[in-house]
Amino acid sequence: MTTSHLQSLEQHVLQSVQPVLPQQRTVGIGCIGAGFIMADCHLAAYARHQLRPVAITSRTRSTAAAAAARWHIPSVCQTVEEVVGHPDVQVLDVAVPPDCQADVIRRALRAPHRLRGILAQKPLGTNCREAVELVQLCEQQGVVLAVNQNMRYDQSVRACHALLSRQALGTPVLATIEMRAIPHWMPWQERQGWVTLRIMSIHHLDTLRYWLGDPERVYASVRPDPRTARSFAHTDGIALCILEFPGSVRASIWDDVWTGPAREGSGGDIGIRWRVEGTEGLAVGTIGWPDYPTRTPSTLRYSTISDAGAWHAPQWDSVWFPDAFIGPMAELLCALEQQREPEISGRRNLLTMALVDACYRSTESQRAESPHAILDECLRAP
Repeated sequence: MTTSHLQSLEQHVLQSVQPVLPQQRTVGIGCIGAGFIMADCHLAAYARHQLRPVAITSRTRSTAAAAAARWHIPSVCQTVEEVVGHPDVQVLDVAVPPDCQADVIRRALRAPHRLRGILAQKPLGTNCREAVELVQLCEQQGVVLAVNQNMRYDQSVRACHALLSRQALGTPVLATIEMRAIPHWMPWQERQGWVTLRIMSIHHLDTLRYWLGDPERVYASVRPDPRTARSFAHTDGIALCILEFPGSVRASIWDDVWTGPAREGSGGDIGIRWRVEGTEGLAVGTIGWPDYPTRTPSTLRYSTISDAGAWHAPQWDSVWFPDAFIGPMAELLCALEQQREPEISGRRNLLTMALVDACYRSTESQRAESPHAILDECLRAP
């Protein structure tokens, strides 16, 4: 690879971490939910890039009012229907727990509306079958549905995708994501009976799809997290998954929310590391999110055989939380402008939902399961 090609590659990598914004930023956004993800991530990113939230509601009006005052949102509404009926709302941003999301989207679509698009949180409902229903409902109404798979917009994840899209690493051979972190579990998770696979691992499973395409099979093994088990019963605290992709490409995720007794008095070793090995290069990185609220950018280092083994480490100042949260909404708005399907569309997200369901099924069957088979089942269901 010539010097000019190497420089072009590094410029491509750095450009990939910059958000692609819509030409028009005046589209009215209606916000459903005012918890941490909405108030501290979505609205912070929207304000920085001059997007236009115009109405908000939440289960508790005072919470919605506080978010509205903080981010200068003009209308605080009582109901989903009132937000949807606001004369300036064209896009809905839904940030509610997974088991509440389907009801919110159904209500929004039943109400008289001018909606052009909906950005829904991941996971898209509680399982793949519910996700299929929501995708079909939005398609029937002519509303573009996108899913906030926001790890795709983490800067190092985006940069690695740029390397793979240029085939700078050659043919992928093996990819790994290793998370050792202690998430802040939300109170609503206690009623779900599940923790890591559908809330944390879904990020990593979707990232591997973004990097490598759609896996054929997944094998998953889980056990409860000793710390979380003291608060509520759950099945999937610590989760290990092996994914098999076409062409002998393999990947794994290790999602360890215990990390040893770091909260109980031992030293801690907390972080998220990823690695992609190809036939012609290697990329390794870290995810800065576990340090939140400290602003710690994610990182990337890569080396290729065409550059005599030199390491390259492009850098940026932006971080996943909250900077990367502009990505999903901006992608939805750009798709609406360009009259195309968003890269994070609800239909494209169905295989991520099926992959999560395949992980749960694998933990029960104790064998590898096919996400394609699960998605087919859900699409055929009445």
